[in-house]
Amino acid sequence: MGSSGEANPLERLFTLNRVEADPQKVYELTPQNGPWMIMACSFSGPRAMEEAQALVLELRSRYKLPAYLYRKRFDLEEEELPTRVDRYGRPVKLRYQRGDEIEEVAVLVGDFPSIDAPEALAALQKIKYCRPKCLEISEGKSTSRNLAAWRLFSSLTDPERQKKGPMRNAFLTVNPLLPREMFVPPGLDELLLKANEGVEYSLLNCPGKYTVQVATFTGKVAIKPEEIERLRKERFDPAKSELVVAAQMAHKLAEALRLKGYEAYVFHDRYASVVTVGSFDWITRQLPDGTVEFNPEVRAIMEQFRGELVTEGPMAGSYVPRTLVGIPFDISPIPVLVPKPSIQTVLNQKRGT
Repeated sequence: MGSSGEANPLERLFTLNRVEADPQKVYELTPQNGPWMIMACSFSGPRAMEEAQALVLELRSRYKLPAYLYRKRFDLEEEELPTRVDRYGRPVKLRYQRGDEIEEVAVLVGDFPSIDAPEALAALQKIKYCRPKCLEISEGKSTSRNLAAWRLFSSLTDPERQKKGPMRNAFLTVNPLLPREMFVPPGLDELLLKANEGVEYSLLNCPGKYTVQVATFTGKVAIKPEEIERLRKERFDPAKSELVVAAQMAHKLAEALRLKGYEAYVFHDRYASVVTVGSFDWITRQLPDGTVEFNPEVRAIMEQFRGELVTEGPMAGSYVPRTLVGIPFDISPIPVLVPKPSIQTVLNQKRGT
């Protein structure tokens, strides 16, 4: 019989995993991470990035957990503040103390194939009880961690909370960079089914569960002047609705991709037309050694169609979309679920309604 202090096998799994922890690198979250993550901690204020980076490095080096930074900016200028008047009844313009824009930095831990994966649950427990040195609160030391003071006070008044560490409120979540459709399969209503009926290269005929969205058209996408001229010669009618134009562009791009040997599909919804490439049964999967593998075929398509990095000139460091037959792809292709009819639509079809 093993001793009571014997390590949990899942605990050893994290210890044995090789997790990079280079102080010179910034481990920012990408769509390739996840798809399930643990929200460990969040920071705001002038030193938020610095403190979040310190936590990421400590989680990686000391606890062997693949931690990432996720930055989100909130524009408060558009938010309506409550109305206030001065002593003479005149309206007073209120402003936020920290300005009209706030950036928060979250630390997320991954990469987990599902919300109930054993390694995800083990990592969650580990995070709730661990005590990173960079999160220690001492007299005279400031912190950018959100609600840090409240958490410290509650731990002092609650014996159960004292057993856990400063990240005791960690929870499982999805990678915020991935589309919601990856986690909640879209159910198509009858209107969308009709809009895609008889469409050449229709995504509804895709046999896989997932595909990669490589282009999105809303009718306001700029294309090359020579392509516009060519479309005019082909009796392209600029007076048609934007959605019709978007559908035409999606079809032309899918057709061009098919001619080059790609498994391209088209899908139309109420607001846009999209082009996707490929048919896949999985995006990520857990390997026998406990690591998570991102489908290499999906990754290859995402890399092949992603925007090109500009290395010179005033736009250096930014990305520009790739094009085919003068039509642009999305700068950041993403994996999405293949849409299926909703249960209600299927029932209606069976009833003949």
